[in-house]
Amino acid sequence: MKQITEISKNIPVIAETDVLVVGSGPGGLAAAIASAREGVETMLVERFGCFGGNITTVGVEGIAWYRKEGTTDVEGIGIEFEQRAKLMGGTNPEPQSRSEAINADMFKYVADVMVQEAGIQPLLHSLVIGTIVEEDVIKGVIIHSKSGRQAILAKRVIDGSGDADLAFLAGAPLRKTPREDMLPVTVMFSCSGVNKKRFLDYVKENPSSYKDWGMNWDIQKGGKEDDMFSPYLEKPFDQARAEGVIPPGLKSIGGTWSAITNSGEATYLNMIHMTNFDGTDVHDLTRAEMEGRYQALQAIKAMNHFVPGFEEAKLRTYGMTLGVRDTRKIIGRYELTENDVRNQGRFEDSIGIFPEFIDGYGVLVLPTSGRYYQIPFGALLPRKIGNLLIAGRSVAGDKISHASVRNMMCCAVTGQGAGVAAAVSVKDGVDLGEVNISHVQTALQKQGARIS
Repeated sequence: MKQITEISKNIPVIAETDVLVVGSGPGGLAAAIASAREGVETMLVERFGCFGGNITTVGVEGIAWYRKEGTTDVEGIGIEFEQRAKLMGGTNPEPQSRSEAINADMFKYVADVMVQEAGIQPLLHSLVIGTIVEEDVIKGVIIHSKSGRQAILAKRVIDGSGDADLAFLAGAPLRKTPREDMLPVTVMFSCSGVNKKRFLDYVKENPSSYKDWGMNWDIQKGGKEDDMFSPYLEKPFDQARAEGVIPPGLKSIGGTWSAITNSGEATYLNMIHMTNFDGTDVHDLTRAEMEGRYQALQAIKAMNHFVPGFEEAKLRTYGMTLGVRDTRKIIGRYELTENDVRNQGRFEDSIGIFPEFIDGYGVLVLPTSGRYYQIPFGALLPRKIGNLLIAGRSVAGDKISHASVRNMMCCAVTGQGAGVAAAVSVKDGVDLGEVNISHVQTALQKQGARIS
């Protein structure tokens, strides 16, 4: 590959902080809030113009769509996201669960308020392009923005990027799912002009359940989910392919809907599932964004023809960015396993719990029996690089554990754990790897998190 040599530059340090969080999805946002609530100086850096990540920039409404009768759910900051959004008029009832569908645009403001209330120093429109590492200890990051190239120094750093970007840049050991095995990527979209009553009457007359997912994907279920209602559409797209309304080879269209407003807006359509795209490859990202927008319009065309209530529907919005489910994961002090997730794993260094919920790699398990597992602090600690923690879907573990921890509410759990641990380590004056876990657990419980 042809290369150039970059001229050496002096980079201004624009901030020094106790805890620096990079990425503000449910994991990073929870981490920053948790850290600030522990009374240490905290900074939150985000590459887009809003906080919220998967909720706001991708447009995923269902932070707790897994919640059913019998679910033992998490407690803590993730629940606050849902409750604050509802209190501020930013939710609708989620159709398949006992949860709220969060309005993506309203949550941008909800997140602003929570960041300001916590006393976090915010920095938007700032992309991390490098890390500052000395003797295998991360000391800060290099960002690039409209203001140029700048540096931020920190005593502790939390990677909430979703793709383990900081761990990658710092040289921490990682694994990445092969492209052909990665979970699909999605361009989320929404529609206006929906006849709500006509559509819901159609759904009532043609109910879908989780067993219908097996038509398109190799879903392995425990059986108890089979007859439960799912807001899933596939037959209209099969009909559209068969009748030539959309290309017959376009098999990646089909999926779920969420809130339908009284004004006729379908605010979350998770209908596009494109495989063989790597979310850490800029060329794949480019192709997937463009292909996803095309496929969303094909999905709307199919619904115009074959979904009652959608006859006059038109595109309302695309997500601000592609939804990516699966890329890099750290190799951690502990590797979470399928056995841990399926069999109620228990850990002395627990920083939170999550219900027995699995969604990915051909497996769907909904948490209806009260079972749950604990998340160990060791899964947040990368090997080799000191003073770095991971919040969100890049925590250490195997494929099936990833199909659980990647979900937004679990990302908030690992985020809160990371934020508290970072703050406690600063206050106690110890390295992250040597932090007193009982101090961390006590602080988490005072913040309202459940760890056992």
